[in-house]
Amino acid sequence: MTRSIRGARRAAAVLAGTAAAATLLLSGCGAGQIAETAAKVPTSVGTNAQSADNNFKVRNLSIDYLSTQGYPAGADAPMNVGLYNDSGQAVTVRISSAGARAVVLAGASATPTPAGTVSPSPEATAGSPSPEATAGSPSPEATAGSPSPGGSPSAAPTEGAGATPSAPSAPAAPALPAEIPIPAGGFVILNKAVGNWLQLSGLTEPLPPGGNIELIFDFGGTQVPVNAPVAVPQSPAPVSTPVVGEDEGHE
Repeated sequence: MTRSIRGARRAAAVLAGTAAAATLLLSGCGAGQIAETAAKVPTSVGTNAQSADNNFKVRNLSIDYLSTQGYPAGADAPMNVGLYNDSGQAVTVRISSAGARAVVLAGASATPTPAGTVSPSPEATAGSPSPEATAGSPSPEATAGSPSPGGSPSAAPTEGAGATPSAPSAPAAPALPAEIPIPAGGFVILNKAVGNWLQLSGLTEPLPPGGNIELIFDFGGTQVPVNAPVAVPQSPAPVSTPVVGEDEGHE
């Protein structure tokens, strides 16, 4: 009877030790998987940078991918970027680069609308009277057909020797560095999808795939230097078919 009790106790001890070892093994495997998953960091579209006081941020800065040959010297290269102003006052961001003649703002409008601000729409101002209409004097169209003091209708001026020549059109202004106002706590997203984007105008050197150009973002006196890389293409480049000679095709 005593031997049976001792044998049962030994068997119970062995089973308990085996269960504890299995539990530790499973716990170790699970901990390793969690740690590996937590160590993974999602990839970013472009380069991120911020000022030393963390008030001004540049996010996802990249240059659009063009082709396997890249951009030639003198070409224009569009970019994508997000600018954030976490300070307590509005700032105007000015961008420059030694790698291009200028960094300009391209797109639908010359000045993008930052988040948190509202610009008047053209429809809202379409119904307001013009200064000529409120000055009190009749328009030239209204007086064109009115009779002169002598009783005869006045003749409209005709084009000819007495006509005043029109002034020549002014030449196009040179591209100026981009200036982007951002309110306190606001931000601006610039890319082709939203209609306005930054553009390197007149590259000083060829820019191949994998290259980058340094830009200086000046947030009202606080400069944030950032290297803008050429973005990775969305699809791989086509692979050319190798040319097989007549002798290589047959053994």
